[in-house]
Amino acid sequence: MFKLNDTIEFKNKSNDVLTIGELLIDMISEDYDDSFECSNYNKFFGGSPSNIAMNAKKLGINTLVASAVGKDGLGKFLINDLRKSNMDTSCIQEVEYSTSMVVVNKSKSTPVPIFYREADYNLEYNSNLQEALGNSKIVHFSCWSISRMPIRNTVERAIEEARKNNMLICFDPNYHPMIWKKGEDGIEFVKSLIGRVDIIKPSEDDAERLFGKDTHENQIKKFLKLGAKLVIMTIGKDGAIVSSATETIKFDTLATEVVDTTGAGDAFWSGFYASIIKGFTVKKSLQLGFAVSAYKLKFTGAVVNLPTLEEIKEIYGL
Repeated sequence: MFKLNDTIEFKNKSNDVLTIGELLIDMISEDYDDSFECSNYNKFFGGSPSNIAMNAKKLGINTLVASAVGKDGLGKFLINDLRKSNMDTSCIQEVEYSTSMVVVNKSKSTPVPIFYREADYNLEYNSNLQEALGNSKIVHFSCWSISRMPIRNTVERAIEEARKNNMLICFDPNYHPMIWKKGEDGIEFVKSLIGRVDIIKPSEDDAERLFGKDTHENQIKKFLKLGAKLVIMTIGKDGAIVSSATETIKFDTLATEVVDTTGAGDAFWSGFYASIIKGFTVKKSLQLGFAVSAYKLKFTGAVVNLPTLEEIKEIYGL
């Protein structure tokens, strides 16, 4: 059970956060264009778990990403970006498939993605990943990494290992039907995992895709009933509602300028993880997570040049 005014105690391990899932290219339009008529796109480092690891590293904690890229130029570009940020690439597997890509419109609301997937879902469970799980405090994954095989098996084994190692298990239930094979009931599989994790962060769109339309309060109750210990529901410009079994609190948005929403949720996770690792209470860590997200919204792309966590505190008066 989580109490919002408490800190989270971790065992002394060499790595703070291990993210498992997609490392891919985000091709983002130069112009705001929901109809995809823009002719010019720029490539960015992408993939939600990888964005989180990169940004959290910039905020001053140790991170590691486990993912798969193709043996191609785009895969090399992504690995080089990790190395430029002084990140360990020992859990990046190079596979005989094309590096995955998402084409997305630059957006001030919810971006509309088009998915091109191959390499990312071919991550295998191996000795490097096993060792990383033993040396990490937190493990993070999202719907992308459970939507296809063989990476789904990899994530399920990682969850079992994380539980043995008393790790904090966090899940972004960013369900989207387009990333699942046609005819497969992804919704029920996502629901089956909720009781096996500690912290879950759905957006209101995620909740509606999983449960249908309902009030925010009722949606949160559904996640808690399925076994989540702490639910962080983001509700766009209205901020977020956070609830455990015993406490519920509303957070107002800190965003003052929105240039591009790509990766805003990932930026939240990065700020939240950096804060709880540094010993802030759950409530303060949530505030700092929302502050990092607000800062990221001022820039295009999911990975940006973040200030330190201490500077974020000063910028947003926290």
